[in-house]
Amino acid sequence: MPPTPLSPAMPACSRPPRPLARAIHGVLWLAIGLGLAGCATPRDPRKDQEFQSLASITDRPVVRPTRSISSFSDSLMCMDHMLRDAQLPTTLITSKQIPDYSTRVTVATKDMVITALSQMSRLSNAFRFVDYEVDIARQDTVQNLTTILLNNNQMQLQRPALYLSGAISFVDQNVINNRFDTGLSGPRIDMGYSQSRNATIIGLEMHLGDFRTRTLIPGLDSANEVIIGNGGQGVDLAGRIGTYGVQFNVGRDYTQGSGGAVRTLVDLATIELIGKWARVPYWQCLTLEQNHPDFQRQLRDWFDEGSPAVRTQLIARSLVSRGYLAPVAQPLPDNDPALRRALARFQADNGMVVTGVVDFATYERALRHFVGLSADGTLARIGWASTHSEPVQHIAVGPATPDAAVNVVSNNPGAAKYGDPPPARSIDLQIENVLLERTAFEVGEQVFLSATVSRASYLQCYLADATGTVIRLLPNQANTTGWVSANQAIRIPDWMSPNPGFIMDAASPGTEGVACFATDEDSTPRLPEALRGPPLKPIPNYRALERLNEAFATAWGSEGYTGNAVYWQVVPRRALPAAATAPAQPAPRK
Repeated sequence: MPPTPLSPAMPACSRPPRPLARAIHGVLWLAIGLGLAGCATPRDPRKDQEFQSLASITDRPVVRPTRSISSFSDSLMCMDHMLRDAQLPTTLITSKQIPDYSTRVTVATKDMVITALSQMSRLSNAFRFVDYEVDIARQDTVQNLTTILLNNNQMQLQRPALYLSGAISFVDQNVINNRFDTGLSGPRIDMGYSQSRNATIIGLEMHLGDFRTRTLIPGLDSANEVIIGNGGQGVDLAGRIGTYGVQFNVGRDYTQGSGGAVRTLVDLATIELIGKWARVPYWQCLTLEQNHPDFQRQLRDWFDEGSPAVRTQLIARSLVSRGYLAPVAQPLPDNDPALRRALARFQADNGMVVTGVVDFATYERALRHFVGLSADGTLARIGWASTHSEPVQHIAVGPATPDAAVNVVSNNPGAAKYGDPPPARSIDLQIENVLLERTAFEVGEQVFLSATVSRASYLQCYLADATGTVIRLLPNQANTTGWVSANQAIRIPDWMSPNPGFIMDAASPGTEGVACFATDEDSTPRLPEALRGPPLKPIPNYRALERLNEAFATAWGSEGYTGNAVYWQVVPRRALPAAATAPAQPAPRK
């Protein structure tokens, strides 16, 4: 029987040869048979085990997370130091929701405000945020528990003194829009090119109010706006070769997100409002080179142009200049354990995601103080070259001079200069009662202190009273770990905590003092047996802070630890008027 033609209308000259036709029919029937068999019999999932095992790995991101920062993140740190120097007491503050009535920038603006206030209080303890939010639509666990405890008088909320309010005032999209399209067409080829650019403006209004009277304080307002843009360009190419067609489409686009723009506005507004309220020269913190719009982009260009070995040595030199890494004669490899530990501590102290590896975030944070504005207003390297890690020029960080080729002004008190010897670790130990530089207390008065270390360390603090009794204050049952980060004030005791663990009362007339000791590792195993006992208990055979200093020097050597002490006098209690029953308790500072 002759084969059935594929199409009755197909001319004989175009029909495939009979063997080819039979092969095509065979393949079609085989495909249909396999399809029917697959539909009838379910596939055994065990055969896909190897394929499915890749899902958990594929689902994970391939880029390490980075800390969310803005152009004013360093300005917030600068404000923290400034508020510390101003000796402002700790202020309770809260915030209203910061809405966006345009519904075009749906970001967590209030949480950005909280983060900005927290970064402004790491060292100064200037603000504590009162977190009490009633959301009828979202009854979360904390809100429900708060309601229950308040109704049963088992919880007390402190009234804030200040509150922030505001809103994203406007979002003007595509204020400027530039488009260009062109094309070329021919018998066998079509070409097209397009280019577009536009800009959007986001505005933020914020105000500071007095919570007691629910009135906005005149003059304490901030109104700023930021521009974000997007653009793209594309090429289309289509051609025909014989009876076949080929198409290409190549595009390159960018879009600046609204989240980072709003964070920049929030940080700037918070600095302005707090600076005006505290009456400090906040504008000094707004002139840092890190606020330059091209700061991170320029550092990224420098990061990309250098080899991994050069980047590692640059960061190693920076870590040495900050005291995180001991000076070495030979270059360190990327996987050196000492370098990884130093990187991890540096990243932790600077609020970064700790990885222990050299990435751009670490590069930018380590070298940001070695960048300044040149005479023409562009960003320039200070003390490091583009092709090697050795310093090429040393320019001190200081005031501007008219004849200077590079003008470097740094408002960060911790800024190091490239090539400087490593600084010694320091402990800032201060009495935090109301009267500044107070050195005398009456019997029964409470004493408040704060301790701050210059880099991440293990911290232990001891109290010696006038009777010769010495006890360990930190670590204790309420604060079991002795590890502290750099530039984060530790309250002694923590008067803002519901469970501070202890209080310090001026006990007997005489001299009292507190000493703190910082080491790179947990110092407990190296100390004498008497110093390993429980906290807040008298330490036998130790009656003065000087004996503790001798014990740390014996265990760690003179260069292996850092110590500092502060002393005050305790005087007899003055006679009280007949109407008074107790002395007025000083309000704690910071």
